[in-house]
Amino acid sequence: MTDFGVLSLLPPLVAIILAIWTKRVILALFAGVWIGGVMVSGWNPISGTTQTLDWIVSNAIDDWNAKILLFDFLIGAGVGLIYKSGGAFAVGRALASKVRTSRGASVMGWLLGVLIFFDDYTNTIIVGNTMRPITDRTRVSREMLAYIDDSTAAPVAGLAIVSTWIGYEVGLIGDAFEKLNVDLTSVGGAYGAWMHSVPYRFYSILAIILVFIVAYTHRHYGAMLHAEYRARTTGKVLRDGAKPLMTTEVDLGMPKEGGSVHLFIWPILTLILVTLYGMWYTGGGSKAYAEGGLMNVIGNSDSALALLWGSFAMVVVAFTLVLATKQMTVEEAEDAIVRGMKQMVIANTILLLAWSIKSATDAVGTAPYVVNLAKSAGISGGWVPLIVFLVSMFISFTTGTSWGTFGVMMPIAIPLAYGVTGHVGPEVFASIGAVFAGGIFGDHCSPISDTTIMSSMFSGSDHIDHVTTQIPYAVTASSVGLVLYVLFALGVKSWVILLPIGIVLLVVAHHILSEWYGKKHGIPHGKVPIYVVED
Repeated sequence: MTDFGVLSLLPPLVAIILAIWTKRVILALFAGVWIGGVMVSGWNPISGTTQTLDWIVSNAIDDWNAKILLFDFLIGAGVGLIYKSGGAFAVGRALASKVRTSRGASVMGWLLGVLIFFDDYTNTIIVGNTMRPITDRTRVSREMLAYIDDSTAAPVAGLAIVSTWIGYEVGLIGDAFEKLNVDLTSVGGAYGAWMHSVPYRFYSILAIILVFIVAYTHRHYGAMLHAEYRARTTGKVLRDGAKPLMTTEVDLGMPKEGGSVHLFIWPILTLILVTLYGMWYTGGGSKAYAEGGLMNVIGNSDSALALLWGSFAMVVVAFTLVLATKQMTVEEAEDAIVRGMKQMVIANTILLLAWSIKSATDAVGTAPYVVNLAKSAGISGGWVPLIVFLVSMFISFTTGTSWGTFGVMMPIAIPLAYGVTGHVGPEVFASIGAVFAGGIFGDHCSPISDTTIMSSMFSGSDHIDHVTTQIPYAVTASSVGLVLYVLFALGVKSWVILLPIGIVLLVVAHHILSEWYGKKHGIPHGKVPIYVVED
């Protein structure tokens, strides 16, 4: 890898700037990958183009990526069947008597986002597809639904004691301490260190809380205020000219009459149960459980393969049900499957290019450059979590990957914090938490993030609209997190004190910002009206 210095920031910055400026995500991502290819090819545009195509192909045939791409197509097929059969609308009708307001719909979306904790991808799929008919009916904007979806998925999965994330997270922690020859028995091993880090993941915790505050109070600021005000007052859940990643209504047409909630419930339950079983099976099942408990099973599981099994089973069950109930003919069901897959073409193209830009940033050394800048500053133990959080935020924003950020930063953060303090204490735990929190923040704000893309996809939102409406809230939660890390550096090391301070600051910040922005734009208190569905 050639040392490009500050120029290593060029590929991600080109992609991000072009995505925001042109609102053409595919073009922007390809440009970022291509710039990286040209750089590593000695600035030769021909060789750079060849390198770009090589990266795209290698990412397409990567085992994990190929499973996720196929999983997306199968999810599209399942969603196509559920939607066209009228199952999704039947759920909306069934919940209509209980959820009749925009506030109720928004809070229900948040609650589902918290309850679907075991995988962030599955979270975005279920929350987006379940809530979209309900939020549309109650005039909640697609931008708001995408925000609810995105800002609960990764934070919840990252904090859950049982999820597809936990094995990866614990593994990174264990590897870092193993290289330092540090015995973690006193804190309960690598998993114990993970548990100690949870209360210091300030951004993740505050992001989840902020979603509830925004959903319940209906007080907004930034681009979201305009989106929600538009939806409430005009009924337009999408702005004029918006291009949602998943255009279900356009691709599939109107759903059939007489759909049943069973056409929704059983395929979704199948997705969840088969995915969980797949994780159990690929993780070694009973033998792995006996050797190391549930965490050992999850850590050894192939979650991508499990998701693939779950999505295929979902399609099979949905297909069987629509035929058995005579809701659709074989020809209609097949057409819905194909059209459902078609919905995922643009989204999968973006995912493939997002992975490819990670290859480009690896090749030009984006992450090491940023990390070395932080290390060269020479910092004391108390300040390590703050620096780690800032660097993790930047890396995940510029690369669009939280897991990639974890992999880069954990081998740096733990040795740095332990090397400065000489013991496994609050500084180490807070540094671990800062890696996870910072990685998720950048992932939320980056237009090239796969989970941000999937949130737009399954919520039916214009992708750039989702990014621009979510960023102000993500910045709010991260700013409060920064204050808490500063307090930590100044000597307030107990999370029991820090977290309550953070929650109070979050509530105050939200109130002040909604008041100020609402006044500036002529919407008192930044509060949009609560819409009540009429009979």
